[in-house]
Amino acid sequence: MPEKGTPEYDWLYGSQSKNPPSDATQRVEAQQAGGSRADATRVMPVARRESRGSGGQPPGPTRTPAPTPPPRPKKKRRRLGLGLIPLVLALLLVYLLGVPLYHWTTIDKVDAAPSGDRPGDQPGTNYLIVGSDKADDLTDEQREVLDTPERGGTNTDTIIVLHTGSGGRTMMSIPRDTLVEVPDGGTQMINAAFASGGAPLLVQRVEALTGIRIDHYVELGFGSVINTVDAFGGVEICPKQDMKDPRARLDIEKGCQQVDGLTALGYSRSRYVTALSDLDRVARQREVISALGDEAMTPWTFLNPVRYWRINDAASGAIRVDEEMNPVDMGRFALAMTGDSKTCTMPNLPAPSDPNRLVADPDRAPALFNAIIDDSPVPGKACTPTGRARQ
Repeated sequence: MPEKGTPEYDWLYGSQSKNPPSDATQRVEAQQAGGSRADATRVMPVARRESRGSGGQPPGPTRTPAPTPPPRPKKKRRRLGLGLIPLVLALLLVYLLGVPLYHWTTIDKVDAAPSGDRPGDQPGTNYLIVGSDKADDLTDEQREVLDTPERGGTNTDTIIVLHTGSGGRTMMSIPRDTLVEVPDGGTQMINAAFASGGAPLLVQRVEALTGIRIDHYVELGFGSVINTVDAFGGVEICPKQDMKDPRARLDIEKGCQQVDGLTALGYSRSRYVTALSDLDRVARQREVISALGDEAMTPWTFLNPVRYWRINDAASGAIRVDEEMNPVDMGRFALAMTGDSKTCTMPNLPAPSDPNRLVADPDRAPALFNAIIDDSPVPGKACTPTGRARQ
């Protein structure tokens, strides 16, 4: 190698002289853009290592990244729960309508239309509810407990006129010992009409006594009370005193309590314990009927299919209605049995000829009868639990 300091190789090592020759090739430092000459040799910036291709190769074309595909729309998951709700509601509606319609076909129909002159059409609807002592709807076990023959009697312990209309609902009991006039002269107890002439004669006697036109007839037997109460799981009664009546198979203490069908029947039939006898009994009959109506309207009645079937089956198995009643009328009757009603006993007095019999009070009874006939509010003075004037 040539030694440093040899003149001919100054171009390689650089001149050591302070004044180098003018024609010598010189290394020109890079100047600022504003102070360098146009033809000066410039030192180019060094490219980044990563921008150069590997192995000294020139960089290739820039790769454009592939566009990200748009997200796929999420499939809507079908909510099976929401889809089943309309189906369940439809099935429930069919069941609620179908069960009573089916049991309607099993109800006995009776001819209850009386012959002769009758009161004209009146606003509202009037039902005659009759509780008979027929025992043909009882089981052998129930007849044994009640000590009742297979067919029972043909009397009626319960006679109630149920009125519905714009004037409100009124439940008026007619005591079975009430004396009524008969066409051939004389008088007889009103329940004897049922024993001798059945439903048509009883309807005729009630219409003649009150002037109220009876639109529909509903007859309940022993079994209807027992089985319907048991289908509900019992009803609540509130006796005001201890009641022990061997004839009615009844032995209960005073105070509100839940009772079964046999006890509810005995409670509504007992007449030998309280002071007013039959007048107190009709009040207890209305109490039991109202309790059944309250139980019928509880939500559990309609939400429990087994309970709903049993109630319809028990009621239809021991009920008789007039031939003109249809399923819609029966539904209205069932609704009329529920809710608040004014409960009364026909205003009455002891019969002059027999203090053990009753007659309609001529001063107070017409006010109650006319309120039902006109579908107007019942005056309070005419509506009392026993039918006797308030003191």
